[in-house]
Amino acid sequence: MSETSAGPATRTAKGTTSTLPVTRAQAVIARRASESRATVPDFTVRTQALPEARGVGSSPATITALVVRACGLALREHPALNGAYRDARLERYSRVNVGVMVEAPGMVVVPTLFDADTKDAATISAELAVLAVRVRSGQITQPELSGATFTVSNVGMLGVDAIVPVIVPPQAGILGVGQLRDQLVVVDGAAVVRPAMELTLVCDHRAVYGADAARFLARVAELLGTAEEA
Repeated sequence: MSETSAGPATRTAKGTTSTLPVTRAQAVIARRASESRATVPDFTVRTQALPEARGVGSSPATITALVVRACGLALREHPALNGAYRDARLERYSRVNVGVMVEAPGMVVVPTLFDADTKDAATISAELAVLAVRVRSGQITQPELSGATFTVSNVGMLGVDAIVPVIVPPQAGILGVGQLRDQLVVVDGAAVVRPAMELTLVCDHRAVYGADAARFLARVAELLGTAEEA
């Protein structure tokens, strides 16, 4: 059901302008994004990751699963990122639940991969595939949309090198992932061509400080580079 009905087309110096309806879900997303930008003092750190070749498949879902797995392990080691600043208090969560942005008709939905720190990449990949189908069929449940403690936004499959995403309140951070492509990089002092991708971490400065964010992001990149499964 829409919040507004499509209005009649009008003609101005910009040409013919038509008004499109806004669904309730789109209105909620718009409100939360506005609240995030207006109330969260965020900052950004970036790095480049060189995923271990044997762990990278041709499917974007596989790449997303590797990133979610790496985030799960890193969040367990860096609990400041697995929390939030709410009502002048710092929260820390016992479960590591990673939300993954999934495109749905006319909007973006963030279903939750629960206990990401306890699952291997193959399990995560399978669960993400199921979640994506349920999102697009409208079968996703409210607990699955509200249980995330951290979020990943992967736009690499769209051919984009990097994204600076907006934090999903009240989470402390969100990771943006760019496309995996061959790049000239220096490894052990030698220039080589390797698959690489940009990672952009956006954090709530009330909950996370720069050094914490830098260590977390470096750990995520390290885990992606070693395909660690521990």
